[in-house]
Amino acid sequence: MLPTIMKRVKGRYWVVAVAIGIGVASATGCATESPKPAPTMTPEQVKSNADKSFERLKHEEKNRAVGSGAVSY
Repeated sequence: MLPTIMKRVKGRYWVVAVAIGIGVASATGCATESPKPAPTMTPEQVKSNADKSFERLKHEEKNRAVGSGAVSY
């Protein structure tokens, strides 16, 4: 196979091969989705979420101590 390719390179087949390669590379490059940035949280949102989770945890522990079971979400 390699000798056949080498013989064709001496002709104009390499121009077609390069053109096809560039076409495939550009088509696949444009077809991929650009990465979306990760959603960022402000320090206030993090603190608020942590406070809510902590309050839920305290509530569940209180319910377990009473014997009524944990709250389902």
